[in-house]
Amino acid sequence: MSLILESSYYAFAFYAAINALIMLVLGMLVTRARVRTQTDIGDAGKPEMAGPLRAHGNNTEWTPMALLLMWVLTGMGFSNSGLSASIWVIQGMGVTLTLGRILHGIGITRSIRPSPLRFAGMILTWISYVIGIVAILWLVFTSGTAAT
Repeated sequence: MSLILESSYYAFAFYAAINALIMLVLGMLVTRARVRTQTDIGDAGKPEMAGPLRAHGNNTEWTPMALLLMWVLTGMGFSNSGLSASIWVIQGMGVTLTLGRILHGIGITRSIRPSPLRFAGMILTWISYVIGIVAILWLVFTSGTAAT
């Protein structure tokens, strides 16, 4: 457990695995809804399919890029640039992304109408993006030497 708090690589691996688990659970919820509604492809016009399909689809749309940003940060030599908080950038991204995806998934699977959980989930996901984007751009424009 301590490696997750000390190593950017282990922290990234942890959040990648947890978010893969979220994706698996959301995919399983789609399968469960398909079995219950006897739906093979798409939503077949059945409202019960909308929540699980959009929860899985939205997660598929937002999670990969956030994980890619985290991965790029782990390889940029963030701690070598004089900014010793690299693990905290990864942790900040990981916590906001993971909590955001959980809240959004719960919110949209319960109801396809706007909900506080869904809203909070998207805001947290956006925050994870902003953290990653700002950190990467900061490194690109302030780093004196290239990481090899």
